[in-house]
Amino acid sequence: MPDELDEAFELGKTCATAAECGRDLQRCAQMYTGLFPQAVFGTEFFHDLTLASAFGSPWAGAGRLRVVNRAALWVLAVDRHVEYTATTRAQVDRMTRECLSVAEGAVPRTALTRFLADLRDEMATAGEFERLQRVWRDQLADMLVAMTTAWEWRERRAVPTLARYVDNADCRGSSFVDLSHWIYVADDWSKAHLDDLRAASRQVQRYLHLLGDVVSYRRDMSWGDLNVLALGVERTEVTDAMTELAGEACELIERLRPHSPRTASYLRRQIGFSAGYTGVSGFRRVP
Repeated sequence: MPDELDEAFELGKTCATAAECGRDLQRCAQMYTGLFPQAVFGTEFFHDLTLASAFGSPWAGAGRLRVVNRAALWVLAVDRHVEYTATTRAQVDRMTRECLSVAEGAVPRTALTRFLADLRDEMATAGEFERLQRVWRDQLADMLVAMTTAWEWRERRAVPTLARYVDNADCRGSSFVDLSHWIYVADDWSKAHLDDLRAASRQVQRYLHLLGDVVSYRRDMSWGDLNVLALGVERTEVTDAMTELAGEACELIERLRPHSPRTASYLRRQIGFSAGYTGVSGFRRVP
């Protein structure tokens, strides 16, 4: 069947792109000593990460996915530092100051900030980074503040409400990754309407925040991490919230589609791919 052959070809092409991106990302990780130990960041990890980006933008080649992959990898390095390396609030605050300084153009002093500086410099090749750098820096600040809040909740054994927990979803970092990607490769309309894109991205991020917790509940409990299912709410309440968040996100996404179909597809694919890949369907009632 011609249609089946075409579909299979596209799937194979996307998987090949993911594999190429994975090899590139492994080489990238080797540049930053100590950030990505083999025991934690093995070959399978890079494969999983780049599958998400390749299927999120199946029309894009590996070169156009460079920043989205590297931004996602950098976010994971920051998350690991905050959750497992930093032992005091002062250490978290120092990392935040250093990252924001480098985002503004300062010279990096650590492997973590050197990676950020390299990401910043790669984005600067896109042409409009100078105009959008402040927006990028502010999104980074939102992520770091949210990670600090999550760190404090864990250290103090505080139990936020479900609503407050969802509102702190910037700690996931996916909106920072999205913005980095758009500044690097998005069409002109999208770069001129980043506020609209970021609103949709934030809603997708809230959904992904809960999805990630549902998937990693057992691991989080064994490691003493925060998890929405440990806040005293029922699993059905969480899945209902996920369905609502996904529906609200899709409404925002569809408003973008007439102006930038690929941006809309990129965001909606994040929801579908993540739910399908993890085996958790929290958006069954989304139109």
